[in-house]
Amino acid sequence: MFYVKNTINFMRPRWIFMAMSATLVLISIFAIVTRGLNFGIQFTGGTVIEVHYSKSVPLSDVRSLLHKAGFPDAQVSNIGTARDVMIRVAPRAEKNRSKVGDKVVQLLSQDTTQKVTLRKVDFVGPTVGSELRQDGALALLYTVIAILIYVTLRFEWRFALGAVLALVHDIIITVGVFAITQLEFNMTVLAALLALLGYSLNDSIVVFDRVRENFRKMRKGSPAGIMNAAVTQTLSRTVITSFTVVLVLLSLFFFGGSVIHNFSLAMLIGVIFGTYSSVYVASALALTLGVSKADLMPTKKADVDDRP
Repeated sequence: MFYVKNTINFMRPRWIFMAMSATLVLISIFAIVTRGLNFGIQFTGGTVIEVHYSKSVPLSDVRSLLHKAGFPDAQVSNIGTARDVMIRVAPRAEKNRSKVGDKVVQLLSQDTTQKVTLRKVDFVGPTVGSELRQDGALALLYTVIAILIYVTLRFEWRFALGAVLALVHDIIITVGVFAITQLEFNMTVLAALLALLGYSLNDSIVVFDRVRENFRKMRKGSPAGIMNAAVTQTLSRTVITSFTVVLVLLSLFFFGGSVIHNFSLAMLIGVIFGTYSSVYVASALALTLGVSKADLMPTKKADVDDRP
């Protein structure tokens, strides 16, 4: 770290971190384009089966049985209690969808002495899945546009551009991790991405507010020095907030179960990069674009001549 009069000089190595961010974004885009995303059943269509056991059953046993029986992509999770199990099966062209539920219940009943009851079978068509993908992408786009307008009106266009690029940076890298690892990208992950937009923007707004105050209070000092002072002053708040959020997300990741596993992972990635990007993407870009004290000073009203 670089210190100048008790202020951490965050902006001095900004070009190194901005280059690193650009590299990570390019790698993520390359992975998304070449490998694609492993979309969940909500996006691809498929069959959702709910069954009830007379006693609790280990999900690992159910999952292993289905994988061996020709359903390698089956997803198994509890709903409500340990005796209620939800099974998601991807679309299978060679099988009649109306008989998939009966086939699954038959397999489960043959492998246990418990009574297995079919509660419900739902079908999600590929058309519905395609519409969900499109609606999800539009939701992200509209949110980013609304944020761009909000930050422009509240601050200044350089800050708005930096904040939006920081949001795009966080989302692309998070999605890129899912493309590289081929973890399932489902509705919970999409919800995490939308939540990350608000979290990342909040961090940037806190820094921008302090930057604006410092530009108005500090009569001397370069834009970089004032930016460094603002980031340093908000550092303790940022670290404490991010640390507590990460603790909660780690608990969800390890103890929350498979249903929210990918949600918590997406949030973890996003929170880490969102905290980083509020300094080395949003603030650094605003400084690089040439923000100055004159851009943030309140506009003086024109003098009105006294009446005779």
